[in-house]
Amino acid sequence: MTRTALITGGGGALAKALRAELELQGWQVQAPDRRALDATDPVAVRAFMDALPRLDLLVHNAGYLRDAPLARLSETDFDAVLEVHLRAAFLCARSALRPMLRQGGGHLVFIGSFSALSGPAGQANYAAAKAGLIGLAQSLAAEYGARNVRANVVLPGLMETPMSAPLLADPERRQQALNAHTLGRFNTPETAARFIAFLDSLSHTSGQVFNLDSRVHPWT
Repeated sequence: MTRTALITGGGGALAKALRAELELQGWQVQAPDRRALDATDPVAVRAFMDALPRLDLLVHNAGYLRDAPLARLSETDFDAVLEVHLRAAFLCARSALRPMLRQGGGHLVFIGSFSALSGPAGQANYAAAKAGLIGLAQSLAAEYGARNVRANVVLPGLMETPMSAPLLADPERRQQALNAHTLGRFNTPETAARFIAFLDSLSHTSGQVFNLDSRVHPWT
């Protein structure tokens, strides 16, 4: 039986690395970009997933940034970021559950962010959306564990990708970001992809949050 994975936001660096990793392991992978699948459109999401012969792994990776201090953050930008990161995760998970429950199991992985734990200045919308993913995943883990559906959140860490390029373009901000990592280096899409593939093999793990870089979040 060939395992099937769906990765939303397929045009991104992490999605491309994950697709390559899973295909290397023999998976059948669908990784549509936004033109092929708008994850915020419930009709498109349902139709796309209903057309799949089976679905063993959903990775909600679609992302969108509109950073600004709260006083300058528009309602449109606040809503848009929550729509892509959180509402779309709900839509994709809801549709993915149909084939997963029918076939007797599956795995939902939500790509989160360290911002959900740290709440950085200028990212109120993004941090709120990513924090919401943790609650969503843990609720789904509790609701569907008895039917062999797992849900986990992966925080891949700050990586040098087109999405992070505006932040890391400034040498001072780049160095500040590096200084926040105890190892003094960023994670890579390839390393994060290997972890996600490994996580899928952990059949007894659900409802968990995994931070993949070396920033330390203190217990509170």
